[in-house]
Amino acid sequence: MKCLTIFSLKFLLLSNFVMAETIPTKSKILKEASYCIKYSQAQVCKELISEIEKLQLLVFDQNRFKCQSSLLAMQSAIIEAYFLKNFSNERISFTIPYVIKNC
Repeated sequence: MKCLTIFSLKFLLLSNFVMAETIPTKSKILKEASYCIKYSQAQVCKELISEIEKLQLLVFDQNRFKCQSSLLAMQSAIIEAYFLKNFSNERISFTIPYVIKNC
């Protein structure tokens, strides 16, 4: 029975890649968002979008919907800036205080 429990746990951890990945911290996301705004680095911003998504899933599971909404707003501003080529430092900067407050 003990062996079956260990096997099941290993299977769950290995099959769910989200659990195996590291979750970015709020300070890392804010630092990268500031860097993204300041230097307009496309690669940094693309990676940031993915990291924000991971953190959104985590806070959703914790029922922290204000934080999730703030992260979604920041993610949307970054997506608009880089994928729609409508870069707006003001819009991304506008979302940072809400992430700080709600997360």
